[in-house]
Amino acid sequence: MAKVVTFGCRINSYESEIFKEKLKAYDNLIVVNTCAVTAEAERQCRQTIRKLRKENPAAKIIVTGCAAQVSTARFADMPEVDLVLGNKEKTEIEKYLIAKEKTIVGDIFSFSGYDAYMITGFEGRERAFVEIQQGCNHRCTYCIIWQARGANRSVKEEKILEQIKLLLSQGFKEICLTGVDACSYEPSFNGLVKKILQTFPELPSLQFGSLDPAAIDDEFVALVRKYPNIHPHFHFSIQSGDNLILKRMGRRHSREDVINLCRKLREVRPESTFGADFICGFPTETDENFNNTLKLVEEAGIDKLHVFPYSERPETPAAKMPQVPVNIRRQRAETLRNLRKE
Repeated sequence: MAKVVTFGCRINSYESEIFKEKLKAYDNLIVVNTCAVTAEAERQCRQTIRKLRKENPAAKIIVTGCAAQVSTARFADMPEVDLVLGNKEKTEIEKYLIAKEKTIVGDIFSFSGYDAYMITGFEGRERAFVEIQQGCNHRCTYCIIWQARGANRSVKEEKILEQIKLLLSQGFKEICLTGVDACSYEPSFNGLVKKILQTFPELPSLQFGSLDPAAIDDEFVALVRKYPNIHPHFHFSIQSGDNLILKRMGRRHSREDVINLCRKLREVRPESTFGADFICGFPTETDENFNNTLKLVEEAGIDKLHVFPYSERPETPAAKMPQVPVNIRRQRAETLRNLRKE
């Protein structure tokens, strides 16, 4: 069986399970599913590839994922790599195993449709991920992932229901809906959630990946109130607790929106807990801006923090803004993490 090494998000975890199923018959093959969310993530990918080559001198190494899509030349220049495969092409990875070219990376924006592969199980996991969409139509100023994943494309509802039915038959009791921008599912994220819960009342726990606070409305809160099998932990992509920084990030919510959303969810499900992503040291962020983030964590009652020091991504608007020194970014990230250090 091929070895699959995964970096980054739940979408990558989902896609890596596809690779494992498709490549069961292949030995001496390594697939590295990369992440491009930060420069550090890319560095770790390259470091791992070098280590894998040293440990497996005769193996074929295929590099794919977001970093392969946006930093193609850098991975193609690595002598340890046999093939660089783009995010569009990796959906049919088995077709490219005997390719003579070293680089096969197409235009991700030419990817107009999306039909998720049916997964029969998740190795070593109690929770199963179900991919409901790909891509993102928003343009947050710090983010490069839309360039790696393309435009928003939603999996057909019937395909999602079929996937959940299969996973339940395999004994999974926890289903987590995930996507690059899951709340942008079309025609309706709330409609999909409602349909799943109506179709599978026996599902013990429906969970969600990262949720966009700007997209969560009173209809979603009403679903949380009505259906006890919605797991009462919600992870939000917040990024900052300061309204000026949020505006410069290109985010569509305010700190007040976050506080009100957490309050509403706790009103209907008092046991609700919250997690959130934050970026520390975003360009132009002052001590006062950062202190507003610290205050937001307390005011909204956020329990779990996923914290990154800001990382410049090439050709993004934020990379052209006045930068905060790297040491201050790291100090602020550590300060924020310590708020909820166990």
